[in-house]
Amino acid sequence: MANIKSSKKRILVTRTKTERNKSIRSAVKTSIKKVDAAVVAGDKAAAQSALVAAISTIDKASSKGVYHKNNASRKVARLSKAVNSIA
Repeated sequence: MANIKSSKKRILVTRTKTERNKSIRSAVKTSIKKVDAAVVAGDKAAAQSALVAAISTIDKASSKGVYHKNNASRKVARLSKAVNSIA
């Protein structure tokens, strides 16, 4: 355990930020799984509505610094491609 006051504070702040980031990443993964499930089921309407929600979640994560903007863009592009592939 750290003895210096600033080190103790850094430990607490890091723990808080880690929990926040973990929660946001989990929400993004869940939204992506919902889109993938709709694509596998072949339900275009559900996939499109899930895609809108997923894009929103991914953009929020990117704006908060949890994901790099290129990573977020790549995730959105792959989801959009999957949804558009439904005939």
